[in-house]
Amino acid sequence: MPPLLYGVALAAGFLLQWIAGRPILPSSVRYWVGGVVLASGVVLALWGRRVMERAGTNVNPTLPTTALVATGPFRFSRNPLYVALTLIYIGLALLTNALWVLVLIVPVLFVMHYGVVRREERYLDAKFGDAYRAYCSRVRRYL
Repeated sequence: MPPLLYGVALAAGFLLQWIAGRPILPSSVRYWVGGVVLASGVVLALWGRRVMERAGTNVNPTLPTTALVATGPFRFSRNPLYVALTLIYIGLALLTNALWVLVLIVPVLFVMHYGVVRREERYLDAKFGDAYRAYCSRVRRYL
């Protein structure tokens, strides 16, 4: 489950930050930058979820996909919910000024790309065929 992966990394990052804290930004800047990044992630997540629900497909990645969604944020990114999770994670790292949390996003993104996204792409290609391949040719994987 992708949210669990982000949650485990976040907890590990906060533990490392507590043991050997390293700041990222000056305090006054971190609130603005972190707040904007966090809010952007939340808005994107809510928008993407709403679009998927309206299309009648499952939001939960462990359940079968019932429709190929290419509207809303899916017009710009094939994975807006994962982009949203990443923005929320980075926003929290900045707001808490936790360098270790920010550093741990690197392995999370590696696991997400190779362990989750690539696997989902194979599934969607097998399920939707040419329609999915056409969608992939029009829309970027992430940003």
